[in-house]
Amino acid sequence: MSALGRVLSPFRLASAGFIVLVATVAILVTQGSNKYLEVPDNAHPLADLVEVPHAKADADGGGIYYVDVLLKPASLLESYVPYVRPEGSALIDRAQIVEPGISDQERRKLDLATMKASQDVASVVALRELGYRVPIRPGGVRIVAVTSGSHAGRVLRPGDVIVGADDKKVFTRTDLAAVLGRLKPGDTVKITIKRGAEKLTFTIKTTADTQDPKRAIVGVLPIQALSIRLPFPIKFNLRKVGGPSAGLAFALELLEKKGRDVDHGYKVAATGEIQLDGSVARIGGIKQKTIGARKSHVDVFLVPVDGDNARDAKRYAGGLRIIPVKSFQQALQALATLPPKG
Repeated sequence: MSALGRVLSPFRLASAGFIVLVATVAILVTQGSNKYLEVPDNAHPLADLVEVPHAKADADGGGIYYVDVLLKPASLLESYVPYVRPEGSALIDRAQIVEPGISDQERRKLDLATMKASQDVASVVALRELGYRVPIRPGGVRIVAVTSGSHAGRVLRPGDVIVGADDKKVFTRTDLAAVLGRLKPGDTVKITIKRGAEKLTFTIKTTADTQDPKRAIVGVLPIQALSIRLPFPIKFNLRKVGGPSAGLAFALELLEKKGRDVDHGYKVAATGEIQLDGSVARIGGIKQKTIGARKSHVDVFLVPVDGDNARDAKRYAGGLRIIPVKSFQQALQALATLPPKG
């Protein structure tokens, strides 16, 4: 056999091919992509995660559960090969969850901030349902993060609260959007903030929204700042869970803690962003949340009517009873009219 024949022998060619294959798979598994995976998680009982003074124990075998979605970066392999992805997961572009110029760490801060805001709103809604007087007023727009490359990054900081724009008072995000809606990208806007005890005003050049190039933005991630006076302390122990979608579940659990029989012996999972007027707004990841609730063997799953949430939840329910709701009051009524358990 010639020297070339020995080099190109079937065994050596197969070995070389195997090495190349292993190396390729290793790269695909270990290298990240610009995609994320939304993965179903179990439904979690809130009984031990919400604390109020003189809480009543739920002894009827039921309970209120929240559902979330595990979000993780997708490897190159997971982004290209569907069958290696976790069951029920969805592949999404990074741009769908992280605004341009925002890091994963800053996105995480936003998720935690919106979770805290949802807890405050749920507390107000639940306590008002119980007859408590809960003073609340919008306190401006709190900055969670500033996008890199924006002109705002030179003067604004996370934690600043926007209270004015172009000499108009800003109480809510809608107020800020109304001022910016009259501007074109490249125009300047005068932004007044509270920073601790200081009140400062800066003139900032706007930029174009990457999703809507005709829309002027400042370059900040804002959430509503609220001033709330609760009649007693309420503690939520969810630690690293973020986002606003557990608001409905929080409000239901608070009523249970204060002695209202909300679940009527059922294991009730709930999702939906609750508003101060009690309305329940749509949330993301409804497919994964429905799968998680179903696999956790809860009895019913309350989901928003808003958007396509209810329709999509029914697609993946697999026998789980889905109850679409528009408001907190409707959720209470739907649970109260369930047939006696067992």
